[in-house]
Amino acid sequence: MKSASYFVMFRWLLWREVVLAWRRKSDVLSMLAFFVIIASLFPLGMDPDSRLLRTIAPGVVWVSALLASILGLGRLFASDFADGTLEQLMITPQPLILIVTGKILAQWLVTGVPLVLISPLLGLQFDLAPGGTRMLAVSLLTGIPVLNLIGAIGSALTLGIRSGGLIVTLIVLPLCVPVLVFGAGGNLSLVGAVLALTLVFAPWAAAAALKISVE
Repeated sequence: MKSASYFVMFRWLLWREVVLAWRRKSDVLSMLAFFVIIASLFPLGMDPDSRLLRTIAPGVVWVSALLASILGLGRLFASDFADGTLEQLMITPQPLILIVTGKILAQWLVTGVPLVLISPLLGLQFDLAPGGTRMLAVSLLTGIPVLNLIGAIGSALTLGIRSGGLIVTLIVLPLCVPVLVFGAGGNLSLVGAVLALTLVFAPWAAAAALKISVE
């Protein structure tokens, strides 16, 4: 019975987050535009050597995806904290980790999935072969959730702090270096290992940080 209640709460929270993100679709579109612009500037500013472009393509797209993902991390809990919704959610009988996990999953659906879908088009600018494009998309599909999970910890730690977005960036960027290196290098097994590790620990850490920040 309790598990059914948890599932209903999680489904409602996920639906709520997606609907709210759709109402603020300008934020999502700005993030996607930032991703495309950053990744597109590199081919324009370099020697149009196909071999060079193919070599740097994974790194450029991954760095662009990382920077674009960070744009929305500061708002992960901030809007609910500002209007009191977060405190109301925290006093419900549902585990806080369930709420945190739902918000992280919604963040990935709203921002991460579009980044993955756009990445093959960006691969064309770098003259990537179909196999390379698929590898890049799969690495982003596996790695972007890591960015969201780690970003949730930073967002929870800086909740209510002035210039929290800048502090989140300073916290998240160093922690994302391993997945950035593995993802850009095409090491899918290592990216998957990092994802498994963060799936286990990040929601708990974010929930604990959220309790500290709110209290």
